[in-house]
Amino acid sequence: MISLPLVYTILALIAYTTSFWYLFMHLMSKRPSNPWFIAVISSLGLILHASVLYIDMVTPQGINYDVFNLMSFTSALMLLLSLLYSTYRPVASLNLIGIPVAALGLILGFSFSKANQFIEQHSIGLDIHIILSLSAYAVLLMATIHAVLLWFQNRELKKKQKNRIWFNFLPPLQAMESLLFDILITGFVLLTLALGFGFFTIDNFFAQHLAHKTAFSIVSWFVYGALLIGHCKFGWRGQKAIRFTLLGFFLLAIGFIGSKFVLEMILHR
Repeated sequence: MISLPLVYTILALIAYTTSFWYLFMHLMSKRPSNPWFIAVISSLGLILHASVLYIDMVTPQGINYDVFNLMSFTSALMLLLSLLYSTYRPVASLNLIGIPVAALGLILGFSFSKANQFIEQHSIGLDIHIILSLSAYAVLLMATIHAVLLWFQNRELKKKQKNRIWFNFLPPLQAMESLLFDILITGFVLLTLALGFGFFTIDNFFAQHLAHKTAFSIVSWFVYGALLIGHCKFGWRGQKAIRFTLLGFFLLAIGFIGSKFVLEMILHR
């Protein structure tokens, strides 16, 4: 018997494929695309994607934090933000990255997620903290990918290459830089909220072996904050913005991945 999540997954993939193919064909032929068509079809895919996530993650026992569910959630959030940003920035071509990423995340989440991956002592406040943290990581990962693409564009311009693949494929450099700071502001706000909820919902960082993760997250918060202040006050952009963005996410990744490695591989917890 065909399950409802399977039906939603198939329909979502059809919507994602349709919007991707429509956008791809119009960009290749250099014809203007209808942004409303892309937004509506992709949004339909996201609604179906969210329905699959809701069925898999929200249970009477709590939220199922399976790693593949989290990957699916992250990919959907990245596409949602990409669509939102493209409504007021000329960056529609970036959806050619966001759509297949969301489709892949949906496939992985539906195919490999496991049940009963719960936190033993969970609460509403802790769940909000975790969701905000995941959202912040997803958005700042998006900013990091964007910074790498921006670095490729700058590199092609400085070397005066004749075949400018990234420069021709991606939106204009000024739009890319403006979008980078839009993403950074969103990620910074989410990270601020996540840290705030964490301080109020987690009783003892040291007892739960979260001290180093929290420390790296706070240092990363200062890096992103310094970049945003420097951009507003001193006009920081270009290579400096790229370096700060990469450094900030490197610190976040060290805190998250490092804590997982220490707990699971060294302490066996």
